[in-house]
Amino acid sequence: MMRGLLIRQWAIVGIAVALGVCLSGGETALAADNGANLNLQQLINRTPKGGTLTLKSAEYEGAITIDKPIRIQAEGTVRLRNGANQSAVQIRADGVHVQGLQIVQEGREETAAVLVTASGAVLESLDIRTRSYGIVLRDGGRNEIRHTAIRWMDSPGQPAVKLSDKRNGIDLFNSHDNRIVDNYISSMNDGIYMENSHRIQVERNRIEHSRYGLHCMYIDGTVMRDNVGSYNVTGAMIMGVKDVEVTGNKFFKQSESVNSQGLLFFDVQTSRIFNNKVEGNRVGLYIEQSHRNEFRNNEVVQNFVGVQFLESEGNRFVSNRFTRNVIEAEASESKLNAFSGNYWEAFRGIDTNGDGSSELSYAINPFFQRLTSATPAYQLFFQSPGMLFLESMYTSGKAEWSVDKAPLMNPEIRSEAGDASSGSAGTLAAGLLLLFLSVFTILYLGVKRT
Repeated sequence: MMRGLLIRQWAIVGIAVALGVCLSGGETALAADNGANLNLQQLINRTPKGGTLTLKSAEYEGAITIDKPIRIQAEGTVRLRNGANQSAVQIRADGVHVQGLQIVQEGREETAAVLVTASGAVLESLDIRTRSYGIVLRDGGRNEIRHTAIRWMDSPGQPAVKLSDKRNGIDLFNSHDNRIVDNYISSMNDGIYMENSHRIQVERNRIEHSRYGLHCMYIDGTVMRDNVGSYNVTGAMIMGVKDVEVTGNKFFKQSESVNSQGLLFFDVQTSRIFNNKVEGNRVGLYIEQSHRNEFRNNEVVQNFVGVQFLESEGNRFVSNRFTRNVIEAEASESKLNAFSGNYWEAFRGIDTNGDGSSELSYAINPFFQRLTSATPAYQLFFQSPGMLFLESMYTSGKAEWSVDKAPLMNPEIRSEAGDASSGSAGTLAAGLLLLFLSVFTILYLGVKRT
């Protein structure tokens, strides 16, 4: 009897080894040692709830579905290639973790490399090439996408696909409280598209050569921090939101279209836009029908138009810096905005009391913007002597123009009273010391006595 029991135990062990099943610490891990003709869906089906499927270097074909909470991780190069018109990876259960896979989504139509219709998923260190969507989140929440690369993949021998015919890198709808951090997205329609999805953390992502780097619609309470966008049509298009935070982002070289902007705000309310840098764009900051927001300490450099306001009221615009822009500011039908302590490089102010701020105010003349909006052809006369003369004569509705009442004289000086006064005091002290040393040198060292 004992001998029969031992034989059965060894048989079980042999089957487990053949299937690549390893038991340790109460958690089951399936290991695929080589990928030749293996069915990844079968390996997933054999993995118990809460288990880990570890995949060795291999290439798998076809779409997979994950409908239980498991972890799938790659050791080596693991590629999943899907040519069907369905998503390569469908996650339908909460608590799934997928790490380290290369996913090639060759199917077109309205598919995705990864489709998540659950909550609590973690997608980590994926390398996605797609001819459709990259990652799609629907009707879930508390998911995390991190350290993942998503790139559009053109078909060999076929013309390059236009931006308008591509799909989005990461696409959210009705999916709340997610984190999207440290990802790279290139050559998609929108890099990260978020609609009707609230309280999203979007941090340290890099997006390039796409239509909109970040595209946001109805995403209240969301944080967009330390992202970088370059060579897109628009760096970030933020629409129909309130109480969002846009801080520390950098958008440069958004000039692929006549409608390119670094940061575009449309119908944005009660939000904070701090410490961003927009450089080399057609329009640095574009603000339309947006109210009661605060723009502080943003750097607007070398854009064709630095900031453009249209039908926007009640915004606070403080301590921003405008340098080397062709047109520093345009504002039309925008009143009751509070401008204070911004630096406008082209403005020549007068500082009579040494506090770092000009006693002359800086008014944003809406003449050129209104003229070219009515007749775009007049843009040909930009900065011509006649246009500058007409602009200087234009005073209609001046009481409602946007005005910075205390523009900074130096970009390094902040408008806060403490910083400005301390800077002025330091400058005064240094000047007095130099004067004393000069007088001492002339009287006691510079005169030769006989």
